[in-house]
Amino acid sequence: MAAITLTAKRQATFSRALCEELAIGPGDELLVERRLLDGETVWILRPKKVDWAWIGSVPVREGVSHDMDDVRASIGRGRASDRR
Repeated sequence: MAAITLTAKRQATFSRALCEELAIGPGDELLVERRLLDGETVWILRPKKVDWAWIGSVPVREGVSHDMDDVRASIGRGRASDRR
């Protein structure tokens, strides 16, 4: 069983082994779920998984530049046309 230390600011410190087992790192979010098990309250921690299934679903338009200067110019043209 792993122990978690709570600081005065209510921040938790996880051991390296526990982070590796949960496959989590700095900035990751955990889902916390309260359950009743054999009449006792238990808390379940699990990593919040991001659904990346949508990646690649947007078609690539040939001939469209992704250069940041071109993107900014396109946004500027769009904003200018909205003001008319």
